[in-house]
Amino acid sequence: MHGIAVPTQVVPAAAQRRERWRNGAGWTREIFAARPDNAGDWAWRLSIAEIDADAPFSAFPGVDRELVLLTGDGLRLCFDDGEVVTLGPPHDAVRFAGERALRGELVAGPTTDFNLMWRRDRVRARCWRRPLVGQVQVFVEPGTTWVVHLLGGQAHFAADTGLPPLAAGDTALLDGGDARRRFALEGGGEALVIEFAPAPEATATPAVDQDQ
Repeated sequence: MHGIAVPTQVVPAAAQRRERWRNGAGWTREIFAARPDNAGDWAWRLSIAEIDADAPFSAFPGVDRELVLLTGDGLRLCFDDGEVVTLGPPHDAVRFAGERALRGELVAGPTTDFNLMWRRDRVRARCWRRPLVGQVQVFVEPGTTWVVHLLGGQAHFAADTGLPPLAAGDTALLDGGDARRRFALEGGGEALVIEFAPAPEATATPAVDQDQ
């Protein structure tokens, strides 16, 4: 297990909580933060960063990140070690360690950016951008959580899930719990699909030293 029981639910865009960046240099809209027992530090977090001026990014030791351009003409990430990565439309993405110092520079006006963060000692995360055409089956294994963030279009889950429809900007959290679950999603548009699973080192059985 990645250590967090996440209720299966849809988080509408209107429910996102707006707050300052850790370093105070910008704003973010939190979609969801998975915390053990709903308290303490999160194991993984989803948010949307609002970048309207060049600014340094906050440091997150022990955290891996993936940033996806949602809107705007582009964002240039200038790392202190000399690497420069430019995210362009429609949805370029980059993955990097939260310890790396960097500055975000706007290419031509403000951007919004999907911000995925996870603690690498506890969680493994994978993210894909996928078209939605017709019906899609999402199979969620025990101990994992899947996320569907609708970039554009409309979609709805099968009636037996009890989940409301998705509009652009809404996010579905699908938790595997103790048994494999299947979620049928139908619609048209485009989505970010994310899988959270236990980090290998968090579940590995300690090696036994035969000499002891």
